[in-house]
Amino acid sequence: MYEWDFIPVLTETGFLLAGFRNTLVLTATALSGGLVVGLVLAFARLSSRRWVRFPADVIIEVFRTTPPLVQLFWFFFGLPIVLAIEMTPFLAAALTFTIQSGAFFAEIFRAGIVSIEHGQWEAAKAIGMRYNQAMRRIILPQAVKRMFPSMMERSIELMKTTTLVATVSYADLLFQANELAQKTFRPLEVFTVVALIYFVTISIFSFLASRFERRLTRSGEFSL
Repeated sequence: MYEWDFIPVLTETGFLLAGFRNTLVLTATALSGGLVVGLVLAFARLSSRRWVRFPADVIIEVFRTTPPLVQLFWFFFGLPIVLAIEMTPFLAAALTFTIQSGAFFAEIFRAGIVSIEHGQWEAAKAIGMRYNQAMRRIILPQAVKRMFPSMMERSIELMKTTTLVATVSYADLLFQANELAQKTFRPLEVFTVVALIYFVTISIFSFLASRFERRLTRSGEFSL
């Protein structure tokens, strides 16, 4: 039987934590950027102007229907050739996952906005609100509550997808784990610890998100 030995792995905890910190930085960067990109794309897709709507449609469909690994390789290897610029692993990963998550968030935002009853728009118009005011004060606060579960699910998927950056040598948790497995010759122990780190992190995030969602539902209040 296989004899488990976690001592070599536990003595290198700092090595793994450095990679975990990089994973969190990349996830936070892509998530915050993705929310902004997603909101912009959603508004563009809802526009009545075709010249505004068409580019948003293309970006959303391309990044939702192509594999994220292909997108990452294109940004890391292809973009420097096309634009004659330097591309670091972090920058390539941040661009890839920001735009990719933005494409998915755009559809979540769009679905949430169009789900609001037309009477809400009419009521806002009746009291003299302009489009931007109605969107910010009435439509989006209601839409966000409906979108929240999908947004949290997408955020969790984003964190798991960032493991692809190990293929372009960005020192995330998975990259560090690969290095440690080769160093200690204990791949089972290393990747067991990595799985536990992801499990605990995502479980905590899901728990906090669920609590926030319940409070949001009970209070019935959300402001932008």
